[in-house]
Amino acid sequence: MRATRLGKMVYSMSTETKETVVIDPQSLADCEAVLQHVLRKQPLDPEVARRVRQRAARITDEIRREHGILDIGTPAIREFRDRQ
Repeated sequence: MRATRLGKMVYSMSTETKETVVIDPQSLADCEAVLQHVLRKQPLDPEVARRVRQRAARITDEIRREHGILDIGTPAIREFRDRQ
């Protein structure tokens, strides 16, 4: 993954296909702030944290509407545990 100054992220699983995703500047700035908080222990502005939580909740709701609640972890763990 490579970031450019224009706020575009290029994701590539191989050298043959690349998908360019445009990320709004506010989200990119929030991402940078969170990274600085995690990696350099810089304080995280409460407003940044609020925006990140709101976006995460919105994305979670969208995924649940599209795919429903996916519970694949629990059955896999139980199956693995019961084999032993």
